[in-house]
Amino acid sequence: MKPRITVLTLGVDNLERSLEFYKNGLHLPTEGILGQEFENGAVAFFDLQNGFKLAIWERKSLAAEANVPLSPRSPSEFTIGHNVSSKAEVDQVMLEAETAGAKITDPAKDTFWGGYSGHFLDLDGHLWEVVWNPEWEIED
Repeated sequence: MKPRITVLTLGVDNLERSLEFYKNGLHLPTEGILGQEFENGAVAFFDLQNGFKLAIWERKSLAAEANVPLSPRSPSEFTIGHNVSSKAEVDQVMLEAETAGAKITDPAKDTFWGGYSGHFLDLDGHLWEVVWNPEWEIED
């Protein structure tokens, strides 16, 4: 296996509502919902940097496709890290997320390791960390 991930798919409860959050709230570029003509096929993709994609797909459809039981949501399974180039940008993204309906679980603050970060839950309970790491250079 080569060390790369190309798509991160999030299971969501309401595709239209989540599309609104990511498209208009977090301003991620998308062509909208595709595949509605297929059973369990409706999905939306968001273009990120370096060809990486974020996808949202209804949880019930994802479970059916993967042949796994539909389970309760759990925000403590993993975080989605969004690295930015400054403390001010952390604050800006956190405000955008909150304005779009996200729940701030950990307001942005200086970290013990010298960075600055905050956490929020999106509309479906996925945990995001918005972080500035002074050791990482972020490409725009």
